[in-house]
Amino acid sequence: MTNKTPTNWTRRDDALIEDAIRRGATRRDLLKMLISSGVALGAGGSLLMKAGQAVADTPKTGGHMKAAGWSSSTADTLDPAKATLSTDYTRCCALYNRLTFLNEAGEVDMELAESIESSDAKTWQVKLRSGISFHDGKPFTSADVVFSLKRHLDPDVGSAVNSIAKQMKEIEAEDDLSLRIVLVEPNADLPTILSLHHFLIVADGTTDFSKGNGTGAFMLEEFEPGVRSIAVRNPNYFKNEGPYLDSFEFFAISDNNARVNALLSGDVHIAGSVNARSLRMMEGHANVGTLISTSGNYTNLNIRLHVEPGDKPGFIEGMKHLINRELIQRSVFRGQAEVGNDQPVSPANRYHNTELKPRDFDPERARALFEKAGLLGQTIPVVASDAANASIDIASIMQQAGAEIGMNFDVQRVPSDGYWANYWRKAPIHFANINPRPTPDILFSLLYSSEAPWNESQYQSKKFDNMLVEARGLLDESKRTDIYWEMQEMVANDAGTIIPTYISNIDGLATNLKGMRSNPLGPMMGFAFPEYVWLDA
Repeated sequence: MTNKTPTNWTRRDDALIEDAIRRGATRRDLLKMLISSGVALGAGGSLLMKAGQAVADTPKTGGHMKAAGWSSSTADTLDPAKATLSTDYTRCCALYNRLTFLNEAGEVDMELAESIESSDAKTWQVKLRSGISFHDGKPFTSADVVFSLKRHLDPDVGSAVNSIAKQMKEIEAEDDLSLRIVLVEPNADLPTILSLHHFLIVADGTTDFSKGNGTGAFMLEEFEPGVRSIAVRNPNYFKNEGPYLDSFEFFAISDNNARVNALLSGDVHIAGSVNARSLRMMEGHANVGTLISTSGNYTNLNIRLHVEPGDKPGFIEGMKHLINRELIQRSVFRGQAEVGNDQPVSPANRYHNTELKPRDFDPERARALFEKAGLLGQTIPVVASDAANASIDIASIMQQAGAEIGMNFDVQRVPSDGYWANYWRKAPIHFANINPRPTPDILFSLLYSSEAPWNESQYQSKKFDNMLVEARGLLDESKRTDIYWEMQEMVANDAGTIIPTYISNIDGLATNLKGMRSNPLGPMMGFAFPEYVWLDA
């Protein structure tokens, strides 16, 4: 291996080292990281000094931040296993920690875990960090991890990742700071899976989640579901750096323009996931800026396969030809998106099938398919809401294209409040917004396997399920890629989901808010921003 020197060291490398420092890595950890990347030992010392200065010079401590997400309901929860909305994820990430953390480069860092290792991708040894306590003073041990992971296997809990957690056959503590996880089948992605928001660690025996008792950077002061939360800095946080804020308030403003106006008026420091049209509203305002990143977020149209009109042969294929993807990319997202091909693995993911082309916009072909299905001229209800980013605009474009060929779509705009409980996965045709997931296995397990908890179109395929298990345990990357490419084709051709674009996420930021970076797990730094941002007064 040729040793790197500062002359061929990249900005991405700098970011990784700075990120590791902020996450509490020791100098020994950092030197091992540099050497494994091919950095000469002498050069490594100077790079660490440079990175350390960058971290030390920038953050400032103190201040109260206000941030606005875009989705909320009276069912908001502080139980990580049940989290589904941006408000849930943000609060839980601030109050709890994970065993691992996915950094901005998509690589796995250790968090509560000191190491996670396996020789066969089936039996995993987990060693935990010592000296960590929960907010109530209880020491963190392996019993907390065993309890937290086993909760996902209990059907009475209603975990959103039950289907993923079922991979864990045995979860047993070996001593206070080590445990063993044995999987049903090998899965090389386990360290990445454990970085998901749902796998945040709670205290052993927890039944009351209203207090948000975790090991996280912030402690809960106030929480009113559907309204707001306030959290204050954890003075006993185990990491070397952070959090920097004294406190933060988090709530949702579902209306995009109202969320942007709150940022422009200085009422909030962050307006999460704003519409691309809002870029014009923010231009010329010296006190606001944006963080734009593409990590796989998308808004999709879901057509339920087991009810009318989704059960009519040809209808879904006709809908795929009626969606004008290029127009949606240009006009709805103002170019801040990539055209989608109706499967969830985005171009930001190394397993994305580059040969799978999206359906052409072909209204006449759509018309013929609708006529063959016996639906041309009928009125078809489509449910849209501000709760699903840009869905109303996408529905309007679809409605206009349908009108030109004699297909009538009744776009029913419903309130954001209650949308996810009352319409998502229930209305025969409706929209959703899916946050990024780091691996195809997670996306397919959550959304498309026969037992997927969020199977939006009720797609069922034994072949798909078998391929999912096979790919999961493969260490041969070539074979794994081939399987994932075929699975993407199956979803694009046979499932009732239409993904017109992969959206570049836009977070609106006050210019005095610093430290916000992109993350593969979604907008607002993968919802983990409270721990890492600071206010530059």
